[in-house]
Amino acid sequence: MKKFYVYILCNKRNGTLYTGVTSDIIKRIYEHKHNLVKGFTQKYNIHHLVWYEIHETAEIAISREKQIKAWKNNPEWKDLYYDIIGESTGFLLEFTPAKTGGRGWNNTIKRKNLPNKMFTNTFMDVQK
Repeated sequence: MKKFYVYILCNKRNGTLYTGVTSDIIKRIYEHKHNLVKGFTQKYNIHHLVWYEIHETAEIAISREKQIKAWKNNPEWKDLYYDIIGESTGFLLEFTPAKTGGRGWNNTIKRKNLPNKMFTNTFMDVQK
């Protein structure tokens, strides 16, 4: 049975996101990674697959893609963990990436007081 995928790509940590739908995720991500797809992902060098989900029909996948594209951003990068567990703190975690000697990031995290707000988007962490 054919599967349909909704996926999110980004160009770098805290960078530009792209959401798409495909029935062949391996082929489609290969095309993005090698700039074979003209347009937005090629223009902004968006190559990192950071999330995907599988659906049974194209209609469900397309509907989900539209839902994701309609999400509100979390421009203050509020830590949503406390909202999930029902203990909203109103704190903002400010990530300052510092490249380490090896692979990965060594983050400095600062907490800032914010008014309590609810956001519907999530933070996706990518290492480059």
